[in-house]
Amino acid sequence: MANKIRVLVVDDSIIARKIIMEGLCRDPRIEVAGYAINAADAENKLRSLNPDVMTCDVQMPGMTGIEFLKKILPQHPLPVVLASSLNLRVFDALHAGAVGFVRKPDGVQSRDEFVRSLTEAVIEASHAKVRRPAPVGAAAVPELPVPATVGPIGGSTGAQQYIIGLGASTGGTEATLEVMKRLPADIPAMVIVQHMPPGFTKMYAERLDRLCRMEVREAVNGDKLHRGLALVAPADLQCRINRSPAGEYYVSCTPGDKVSGHRPSVDALFLSMAENVRCKMTGIILTGMGADGAEGLLRMRQKGAYTIGQDKESCVVYGMPGVAYEKGAVCEQASIERVASVLLRSLQAGK
Repeated sequence: MANKIRVLVVDDSIIARKIIMEGLCRDPRIEVAGYAINAADAENKLRSLNPDVMTCDVQMPGMTGIEFLKKILPQHPLPVVLASSLNLRVFDALHAGAVGFVRKPDGVQSRDEFVRSLTEAVIEASHAKVRRPAPVGAAAVPELPVPATVGPIGGSTGAQQYIIGLGASTGGTEATLEVMKRLPADIPAMVIVQHMPPGFTKMYAERLDRLCRMEVREAVNGDKLHRGLALVAPADLQCRINRSPAGEYYVSCTPGDKVSGHRPSVDALFLSMAENVRCKMTGIILTGMGADGAEGLLRMRQKGAYTIGQDKESCVVYGMPGVAYEKGAVCEQASIERVASVLLRSLQAGK
C-alpha cells in the first residue's frame, strides 16, 4: 500500500477530536499523526509531526483558526480542511488558505455523514496544491480593470442572448470569486455549481453578492434567468436549466440521485444546458477533484458552446478541468486571473 495520508487534527473540543480521529482512522488510506488542542499547540506539533493534511476548527479560544492560518501557512503551506459549524467565517478561512471544509454534526446531518464527508475532504486535500500566501507587505498583484458593461453580445439585441454555466469543487470558492469579481454588473445570466455542504450555499451566494457587481443569490426552484443575475445551485439538490414553451429559461432545483458522485452536480447542469439551451452559451470549469463536469462540458462544446477551463498552474486541484481538457471539452485554458477576460472576449466575439 502507498504511504498513508498523515493528518494532524486541531480542535479545542475533546468530543470533536474523538469523533474526527476515530472516524478518520477507519479509512486505511489515512493515519492520524496526532492532535492539537489549540493553535499554539498545533504550531509546535506541525514542526515535529510534519503532517500531509491538517483539519482545523474555525472557532477556537485564543487564536482563531483564521488567525492561525494567516500565521502558519506562509511557513508551512500544507492543505487544511476546516471542520466547522454553520458559520460565515468559514469563507474567511478559505480566503486565508484552507482548501476545503466540512460541516460539523448539528442535528441536520448524522455523525456518520460528517465522518464520511471529512474523510473524502482529507483525501481530496492530500492532492491539493497550496499556493503560498504572499508575505505581509508584499506588493499586491494588480487587479485587471473591470469593464463598466458587457454591452451588446455578438451584435445580438435579443432579451435572452446568452447563458453561462460555471462549475467548481476543491478550491473553487475562491476561484469562482476571482472570476466573478472581474465581471461587470450586466453579465449574461449565470448558474454556478460549487460542491458545498448543506447550509453554506446561501451564505456563499450572499458573500458573492456583497463582493461582486452583479446580483448573486441562491437559486430557488423555478427562478427565471436574466441578464445581471447569477444563481448558485443549492446544496443537496440537482440544479438544471430548462426552457419554457414561451422560450424563457429557468432553473429546476430538485431532489434526485447523485450525478458523477455529486448533488448538486456540474455534469447535471452542463448536460441540461447542452440539451435545453437554444441561445448562445458558455461553460466554465474550475479547480476540483475528480471528473464532475467534464462529460457535460464536452456535450456543450459539441452543441456549439464556447468552453473555458482553468489551467493547471493556477488550480488547487487540476482534476475536473484536467479531465475536461483531456476529453477535448475545453476550447481555451486560462489562469484563474484571466478566465473572466477570456469569457468577456468570447461574449463580444459572439462565440
